[in-house]
Amino acid sequence: MDNRIHSILDKEVDRQASTIELIASENFASSSVMALSGSVFTNKYAEGYPGNRYYNGCDQMDEIETLAIEQLKELYGCEFANVQPHCGANANTAVYQAFLKPGDKILGMDLASGGHLSHGSPPNISGKIYDAYTYGVDEITGLLDYSAIMAQAKEVQPKMIVAGASAYPRSIDWSLFREIADSVGALLLVDMAHYSGLIAGDVYPSPLPYADIVTSTTHKTLRGPRGGIILWNKPEYTKRINSAIFPGTQGGPLMHIIAAKAQCFVEANTTEFKEYAQQVVQNAKAMCRVFLKNGLEVQTGGTDSHIILMDLSNSKYSGRQAADLLEENGITVNKNGVPNDPRSFIETSGIRIGTAAETTRGHDETWFENLAQRISDILK
Repeated sequence: MDNRIHSILDKEVDRQASTIELIASENFASSSVMALSGSVFTNKYAEGYPGNRYYNGCDQMDEIETLAIEQLKELYGCEFANVQPHCGANANTAVYQAFLKPGDKILGMDLASGGHLSHGSPPNISGKIYDAYTYGVDEITGLLDYSAIMAQAKEVQPKMIVAGASAYPRSIDWSLFREIADSVGALLLVDMAHYSGLIAGDVYPSPLPYADIVTSTTHKTLRGPRGGIILWNKPEYTKRINSAIFPGTQGGPLMHIIAAKAQCFVEANTTEFKEYAQQVVQNAKAMCRVFLKNGLEVQTGGTDSHIILMDLSNSKYSGRQAADLLEENGITVNKNGVPNDPRSFIETSGIRIGTAAETTRGHDETWFENLAQRISDILK
């Protein structure tokens, strides 16, 4: 290994080992997942799908991708799955291509309210190709207002509704989103990227009984390699979705990552993983209690997931300043916008905290309560 590269690697190893990781979209993959991510599978091109490849020498590629698909279907109780998306945003882009035409209307969660760039945000391809509208949260409670979303859907008449979030701490009622979509004849896409590990662990409601299509990343709470997946139950969707991934939006799949995904799905289908998922939520609730006791404002007043969104609108610190200050104290979070944010998106008025990574390291509620008190002291 080049000495310069080795030096950078060593520094990152030291950083991860010496800091407290509270970024909600990060986690620590197992040694098996990481080993497969750097395995000989990286050497092989395998355009196409199992049994229908464009390259020879794909027998093991077919085996590992089929195993990944079967394990994923078992994990979430669905009929069909695609494990080739390089990331969650790629998965969403492919679903749009499969079911929409340029200029079709979509309705997704506003970025400032906790949505994701790929849900129709103007800078993203989803906001440039499609006629994108967004819904927010209640100004007082910070919660999703399903009746308001219903009224907006009836006004907009979108072809697709996108549910799911990247900074919304509460449980999302997928059944109500199904009712909203049905009321206007829209497809329902659920992006469960942040919650997928909690859903696999049976501590957060599953969208699979309600959504037409479900997408996710495989890292975050699911604790796998960085990548994406698509799930669905209707056989008539299969050709459209698979074709939208390849050749629609991607070329050769990352077989080393698909191998690591297979391992991740196996690990997630264990009692130990369910215990981890339960602990993730308990730890997040414990932190919220301490923050509220210290007079710090938490969006929605608590959490049902791994996510805590702290509102610093009335603080002397912006989200950026607070994140930098915590990093100086060995705690890594990220700045985040809050609903009706008075500051710019560069500064923001919030920080997003997640408990998954440090739960993977074995920490319990008492540890997280002490950490929350430390964070409170720093910010106050």
